[in-house]
Parts: sequence; structure tokens; C-alpha cells
Amino acid sequence: MYAKIYRPAKTAMQSGRAGTKEWVLEFEPETAPRSIDPLMGWTRLSDMREEVRMEFNTREAAVEFAKRNKIPHRVVEPREPRRVIKSYGSNFASGRKRPWTH
Repeated sequence: MYAKIYRPAKTAMQSGRAGTKEWVLEFEPETAPRSIDPLMGWTRLSDMREEVRMEFNTREAAVEFAKRNKIPHRVVEPREPRRVIKSYGSNFASGRKRPWTH
């Protein structure tokens, strides 16, 4: 079972960047299907490592932890969003492709 080390993306529900600074180590789920508990009807896991989620301040600390504990891992690099710089004045520029109208 591999561990995935990544930095979580910004949630779509908020404009802030909270919770995106730490690096997370999670175990990837195995291919075995989850079973259904006959008494309660809840799904249950065969491996409890899927519930483990550990946070680290840096990527290097997460990788060092995985190496020290002999956990096979892969690092997923974060994608930085592409910023498009716009100004309000460009809406009224004379060189626009489509002229501004009411």
C-alpha cells in the first residue's frame, strides 16, 4: 500500500487559503471493495490505514517520515493557479476585440 504525499488544494467554498500550507501523508486505498456491515448497514474497511491522515509543515519532513518508517510513497506536486491580471479600464479600451456597449 502506497502513501501519497501532497499539499491540499484550496476549497471552492471559501476565498481564503487556510488549510493549504501543510503537506499531507495519506495511504492510498487498496483495490479490495468495502464490505457492508449486516447489522447497521454501514460500509467497513478491511485495512484501517486508509483512515490515517498525517500533516507535516514541509514536504521534506513528510518524505523523511515515510523513508524512516519504510513506507513506499509518491509525492504529488501542487499546481499553482494561473493568474490573469485584469484591470477595470481595459473594459473600455479602444483596441478591444468587441466594442463595449450597453
